[in-house]
Amino acid sequence: MGLARLAALHGVATSYQPSAHRTLQVPDDTVVAVLAALGVDARTPDAVRTALEAHETAARRLLPATLVSWTGPSGPEPPPAVAGLPPGTRLRVETEQGPAVEWEALPAGPPPDDPNPGAAPQAGAAPPPPAPREGWAELPLGVHRLGVRTPEGREDSATLVVAPARVPQAPGRTFGFMVQLYSLLSRRSWGMGDLGDLAELAAWSGRSLGVGFVQINPLHAAVPGTPTDPSPYRPSSRRFPDPVHLRVEDVPEYAHVARADRARIDDLLDRAATLRDGVLRKGELIDRDAVWQLKKQALELVRSVPLGPGRRAAYCDFLAEQGTALEDHATWCALAEVHGPDWHAWPAELRDDPRSAAVERARDELYDRVDLHGWLAWLTDSQLAAAQSAAREAGMPVGIVHDLAVGVHPGGADAWAQQDAYARGMSVGAPPDAFNALGQDWGLPPWRPDVLAADGYAPFRGLLRGLLRNAGALRIDHVMGLFRLWWIPEGREPTEGTYVRYDAEAMLAVLALEAHLAGASVIGEDLGTVEPGVRDALAERGVSGTSVLWFERDWAGTGEPLPPESWRENCLATATTHDLPSTAARLTGEHVVLRHRLGLLTRPLEEERAEAAVEVADWLSYLARLGLLPEGAGDEEGEIRAVYRFLLRTPARMAGIWLPDAVGDRRPQNLPGTWDQYPNWRLPVADAEGRPVTLEELAASPRLHDLVAAFRTRTAPPGARLS
Repeated sequence: MGLARLAALHGVATSYQPSAHRTLQVPDDTVVAVLAALGVDARTPDAVRTALEAHETAARRLLPATLVSWTGPSGPEPPPAVAGLPPGTRLRVETEQGPAVEWEALPAGPPPDDPNPGAAPQAGAAPPPPAPREGWAELPLGVHRLGVRTPEGREDSATLVVAPARVPQAPGRTFGFMVQLYSLLSRRSWGMGDLGDLAELAAWSGRSLGVGFVQINPLHAAVPGTPTDPSPYRPSSRRFPDPVHLRVEDVPEYAHVARADRARIDDLLDRAATLRDGVLRKGELIDRDAVWQLKKQALELVRSVPLGPGRRAAYCDFLAEQGTALEDHATWCALAEVHGPDWHAWPAELRDDPRSAAVERARDELYDRVDLHGWLAWLTDSQLAAAQSAAREAGMPVGIVHDLAVGVHPGGADAWAQQDAYARGMSVGAPPDAFNALGQDWGLPPWRPDVLAADGYAPFRGLLRGLLRNAGALRIDHVMGLFRLWWIPEGREPTEGTYVRYDAEAMLAVLALEAHLAGASVIGEDLGTVEPGVRDALAERGVSGTSVLWFERDWAGTGEPLPPESWRENCLATATTHDLPSTAARLTGEHVVLRHRLGLLTRPLEEERAEAAVEVADWLSYLARLGLLPEGAGDEEGEIRAVYRFLLRTPARMAGIWLPDAVGDRRPQNLPGTWDQYPNWRLPVADAEGRPVTLEELAASPRLHDLVAAFRTRTAPPGARLS
């Protein structure tokens, strides 16, 4: 009982429900290990009693570490935690804008000695002190510091997040493209899609097609290696983008490279063309490492060109604005060049404290390399801003939708620089479910909820601010992680993990605040097993969900496809994602054959194919009954168009076209459950025959234009050019 109570006090589950009518107990040793990662010793009954006593002592504080004040119609609302403060308590809020607001807490009702509480005040009488609401109403949005002092002299303080009630919403109904940026090569790419290609895609699709947004994969900085992990969802840092996405020729100093270096640049361009042609013409895979080796050499030549006064000032402003976060990231990159990409294997004096004297000495010794990586971050940020500007100038009401991965690589820059914020010896994953009987271990260390609260959610806020600075919207992968995550102790199987709860109200408040400041909407990826109440809480705060056609059925009733009018409005509706089969593959059953070829099926091939065929037949029959399949059965292009026509029948505010669907691509970008058996994250966009398609060919594709035609007539954003 003591262990269960201690676990509950720290948000650690001792049981969970993999399905509605089934409850599983979490092993005690898992609970003990997770508590240890939270700094709580629960190895013995005595340790449990001591930990409970320590928690009771901490609970006597006047305030929790972080409070949330949501803004209502008449201003910020007092957090429930302050309702119990003694009458006469002085409250003082040091706002992040500078001015302080101070007032005194009063009883909820009129003073007990007031003989006539309903009477009007007498003429000349002193005005009553302000009620508690009046003090809150003066607070601006932001993250502030609240201090309280009771009449008895007790004092306490807490972080106070004053947030808007909802995140901004996308204006009107709109549609857009969804694509993995690396997979979209143009005739100018260096072997993989880049930020120049993104700006070109946005400018063309916004102006010519009325597209309202372009959603891309995470562009987070990767962990360097041989080979580099190509997954965008296991980065070194989520706080800074990867310079591999740079368009080298778009760096202003590129045009001024010295004549002596021009021949080297030309040679690099020739080698980049060979990489590009290998992917587009010879069936080769995208080789991120080879692309980066060429770009890195070219960028170092470009860096030899001195910055002009204006550019130098802009760079210095960027360094000052990013501060310690960028300094740590650039230092990690420089140290990784010397000692390898996993900081756990670095010399002991460089591992544990980015603020240590040894790290400071190393930073000074590697100053030029540290500055190089800061410069690369600045260039990448500049090109991200240019892509969003291109999207907005093309008439897109949203623009670029960036993606936030659920975590970071344990050996990467963020895990080194923010060690205290991550739970040591833990990994994020998923429990067993109907689709994966063994569960999943994603190999990502989780944030510690106690440290986040104690730090006023500064790590989360800084992360969001960096991502939102160049975004029209943000997609959050596995958005359920704002509420709870499945923690797996090191050395254990995913089945031996447990859920750890986060303060979702505080996380959502920081998200709403930063989205408001950036003017960006938010999309949550809420597919799969979702805890009851989570979707309602997200909807209350204006966070859109994600609805994929094939999963939208009347699961509680007939099991039939969910009628379009029954879909939720506040969502991004689409036919597939980067982790799912393309629409063409699903219609033809090729995704089942692929999984069979790779040994991923748990049942005989014919059973799997028959079940998949029934599912597709159900949907096609329903689409035909709705009049959405005028081409008739057996027309693959028509069936794909019918799937997307259906999305337009739903009330969804955003509809996403998987760009590979527009040209009939049959290959998934990622096949969960595989590592080297399938070329995950290394395939270019291709047509139905598997021939890679360039951005220029996409722009001229009759098949793409036929698919987009239905969207242009119904959901084109205001002001878009439809020529």
